[in-house]
Amino acid sequence: MGMGNPLLDISSTVGQEMLDKYGVKVDDAILAEEKHLPIYKDLVDNHAPLFIAGGATQNSMRVAQWMLTGAGISGSTTFLGCIGKDEFGEKLANCAKTDGVSTNYMIDETTATGTCAVLVKDGERSLIANLAAANNFKKEHLLTDESKAIYEKAKIYYIAGFFLTVSVESLVHIGDHAVEKNKIFCLNLSAPFIVDFFGDAVATALEYADYLFCNETEAAAYGKKHGLGDDLKEVALKIASSSKKNSQRERTVVFTQGSSGTIVVNKGKAVVYDVVPLAKDELVDTNGAGDSFVGGFLAQIAQGNSIEDAVKAGHFAARYIIQQNGCALNDKCEF
Repeated sequence: MGMGNPLLDISSTVGQEMLDKYGVKVDDAILAEEKHLPIYKDLVDNHAPLFIAGGATQNSMRVAQWMLTGAGISGSTTFLGCIGKDEFGEKLANCAKTDGVSTNYMIDETTATGTCAVLVKDGERSLIANLAAANNFKKEHLLTDESKAIYEKAKIYYIAGFFLTVSVESLVHIGDHAVEKNKIFCLNLSAPFIVDFFGDAVATALEYADYLFCNETEAAAYGKKHGLGDDLKEVALKIASSSKKNSQRERTVVFTQGSSGTIVVNKGKAVVYDVVPLAKDELVDTNGAGDSFVGGFLAQIAQGNSIEDAVKAGHFAARYIIQQNGCALNDKCEF
């Protein structure tokens, strides 16, 4: 079960002038401020965008189901989040359904579905999220009979750090259930700004994490903020050994580093798994690479497979996605 911010990606290939116009850097992942709000209309009017179902956690659920379906296992993923009662919300629901993910959306009838501007330059992406309805998810939605049935049945929970700006109490509600029932709880740090500006929420969430995911930039930000040094292996080891609520499970820490190898700390040992680099001319769009890695990884964990198999699946999924426009699953999974 994933819980997070459902967003419709508005994706366009742009030049440096577009990044400069809105004060965005390559590989940024930020929340929209007042100065960014015109970008969504700008993209629609002037840049012939693609509309793609997005939102970090929903993407991970879609990829996890894609991997599981390829292994002959259907109907194993559900996503919870808040959308508006509008066309974009319907597009998100239809995309999830097409990919075999069931949804239990909270519907906000007074706020538009959230959107994310995806600016693709030379294959690299910058993200500007306007959460809108996604920002209005409430713990009360988890108290409905339908939601209870979903999370009581689920065995693995995944929440991206972006959700920490929305409803920490919802995360705690699910985290407490996971601890009580000794189920697997997974967290992603998601972006450096989450680490830097939502430190208390990160500390609360990390206590629940049996698996922690992030990329090298987020890992470095966490290491700097908490004085853990700049050796990412050491940062991972220290996070893995930090306090957690469920003492029955050791924490596994996973740092992706693009093509530079994935650091995994499991059972107190740090291992680097090599990535087979993709030729530059085959790279289409890095948007969704990290989300896809998590989806592939979790699909293997759900089947009781090894950490090594999970990393291989994560690399496979990320490699597939960066050869697509957005987090698009156009083929049968051949993993």
